[in-house]
Amino acid sequence: MSSFAEAKFVILPVPYEATTSYGQGTKAGPAAILKALDQVEEFNHEFQFDAWRKDGIYIQKALSVANTKRLPVNQIKTGIQKILSKGKIPIMLGGEHSIAMPAVEIAKKHYPKLTVLQIDSHADLRSKYMGDKDSHATVMRKILDICPAVQVGIRNISEEGYQFAKESGQLKKIHFAEKKLNIRKVLRQLSRDVYITFDVDALDSAEMPSTGTPEPGGFYYRQVLELIKAVAKKKNIVGMDVVELMPIKGLHAPDFLVAKLIYQAICYISYFSK
Repeated sequence: MSSFAEAKFVILPVPYEATTSYGQGTKAGPAAILKALDQVEEFNHEFQFDAWRKDGIYIQKALSVANTKRLPVNQIKTGIQKILSKGKIPIMLGGEHSIAMPAVEIAKKHYPKLTVLQIDSHADLRSKYMGDKDSHATVMRKILDICPAVQVGIRNISEEGYQFAKESGQLKKIHFAEKKLNIRKVLRQLSRDVYITFDVDALDSAEMPSTGTPEPGGFYYRQVLELIKAVAKKKNIVGMDVVELMPIKGLHAPDFLVAKLIYQAICYISYFSK
């Protein structure tokens, strides 16, 4: 592992969970991902290089938020600011999806023309959920107060969220899962600088059971990688979070899938970055 000073990529574990509403256990997600990451082959045969050696990856100590009951906005902002201020790329591991908002807020300060690409099964556009405005179900509504976004893989949206989406000038497009994803259209809807927020329940529940609200009819691993690769090739990915993994004891395959997907994303960004 590289030092913080040497690394281009910094992994920031944020084991925060307070508003999950069905299955619970996402605060164990970061540790499970990092454990699986130890088993991921470092050599990328597609590009014939090792991203750990080429650009460096540093794994930061997890934020002390596992027992926090309110969204740790300032801690997340401080962690992301430290990474971005040094010209590095943050890869944040959750935890529940609400952690994305503070990260996007800091990224927007560094990249004023930022667009968020949300890969998810849920639109997360409620104004409030179970009495909480800082919820995994409201995160994209709050992000749209910061910058524009494009949503892909969506197959679950509230009536409130649907009406909001129709009226929002910031939400460029919802690509519902029922239609074949046109990656070229997605690319046209994104600005040059992109922050990716990836909820693992974007994946089909057959491939990703380890999440609080698994949804059938979703993406498969290769489809997600195809999208991320295209974005990395044509755009400037400035940061990414991966959220909502809820490890299941004795079932390691989903943890490994997420870890390998993260490493592949890092390889794409590393290879295509100018």
